[in-house]
Amino acid sequence: MFKGVVSKLLPFRSPQLIRTMASENKFYPIKIGSALNDSTLKINHTCLRVKDPARTIDFYKKHFGMTVLGSKDFPDAKFSLHFLTFPKDNVGKTEKGETAIFSVSGVLELTHNWGSESDPGFKINNGNEEPYRGFGHICFSVANIEETCKRLESEGVSFKKRMSDGRQKNIAFALDPDGYWIELVQYIKDTEESPRKDVGDKFNHTMIRVKDAEKSLEFYQNVLGMKILRKTDHENAKFTLYFLGYEVPSGHNSSSAEGVLELTHNWGTENDPNFKYHNGNDKPQGYGHICVSCDDPALLCHEIEGKYGDKIQWGVKYNQGKMKNLAFIKDPDGYSIEVVPSYLTL
Repeated sequence: MFKGVVSKLLPFRSPQLIRTMASENKFYPIKIGSALNDSTLKINHTCLRVKDPARTIDFYKKHFGMTVLGSKDFPDAKFSLHFLTFPKDNVGKTEKGETAIFSVSGVLELTHNWGSESDPGFKINNGNEEPYRGFGHICFSVANIEETCKRLESEGVSFKKRMSDGRQKNIAFALDPDGYWIELVQYIKDTEESPRKDVGDKFNHTMIRVKDAEKSLEFYQNVLGMKILRKTDHENAKFTLYFLGYEVPSGHNSSSAEGVLELTHNWGTENDPNFKYHNGNDKPQGYGHICVSCDDPALLCHEIEGKYGDKIQWGVKYNQGKMKNLAFIKDPDGYSIEVVPSYLTL
């Protein structure tokens, strides 16, 4: 998506001023009030499956300074979850006194299915190789991208795209041990009022490709209450990027905020009845889901179910799976979105 493109960037403005492409909502016309009016809603984490958790955790700690918020083993199902983030001072505690992993944005969940690390034939689907494209990348934003890239190269980190490659000289793509792409961007910009100083590295966004931008935008805005924070058109390469999320914190811009979802729409895919993206959960697996958290997910899920019925698919309805107090809803392309309480105890 970074080869020979020319970008036309809409200046950052209040999310309320940016609307969908359509003048009428025709795919998901019912607005979910418990999403639109819930100030506690946030994009909490992104789940990636990994082959060897020890190797991957060491990579993100050593090269990016991330810390482990918590881990959880599930012996019956033979998998483990590891939650990483950049250092934070606003992580709360659950009623049991445990770290409230789901109370903040900018969390990376690594899922390890036991035994994959010792299987020489096991390989993660990174979402960028045909015919299994869908998920694209995660993105870390930094104060000085040139210094960050120089340091990463000196440490032996592999790159899919260096800043000097292609026409877009202001971004780079590093590779993690499983071949997932990590976009690197700089949040201190001449075009933005804030931030104007180093506020630390941020897990800015997660990118997924979508077949029909209009349909996906309606879903994420009307059903899950997100807003379009920024949009870029790449006319030469015929694709558009939409950045969605909840409120941008004071003193930040859409690049320095955490908990952002990037939708990539390659023009014309919506007109091909046979076109389909890989959702990451069908084999070969890789990307798992994004997760939204809030104080009352039961209210949110029950309103969605009550107002949309069978029009919206669920992987697991709220509190009805083996793991309680959560749900998995599916977007128009079949990508999964986990919904959990902000102070869930694993």
